[in-house]
Amino acid sequence: QVQLKESGGGLVQAGGSLRLSCAGSGRTFSRYAMGWFRQAPGKEREFVAAISADGSSTRHADPVKGRFTISRDNANNPASLQMNSLDPEDAAVYYCAVRYRAAVATSGGEYDTWGQGTQVTVSA
Repeated sequence: QVQLKESGGGLVQAGGSLRLSCAGSGRTFSRYAMGWFRQAPGKEREFVAAISADGSSTRHADPVKGRFTISRDNANNPASLQMNSLDPEDAAVYYCAVRYRAAVATSGGEYDTWGQGTQVTVSA
């Protein structure tokens, strides 16, 4: 059974940083693209960042460009998200997802398995 589990969320002051990690089991994740999405209360889930299977291609949503960076270390975590200069608008539950293809995608419908999510709270 394929499982993803996020970690690293928490409470941080505006301007601070957090690093989210996604641990996976049940598959060889180095073959697949990974993505991060987030959902704030009362809002739809939105794309944050994605990385291709070999790590050569990444995409970041416009609101996080220059502040967030997705990376992968297939030996340990198939996906990590470094978040800097956090803003209260970034507060949400962050989800890791795997796409059973090598190329990146920005639509949640392109992803096959999701983690349970980790809460990120940013105080003003």
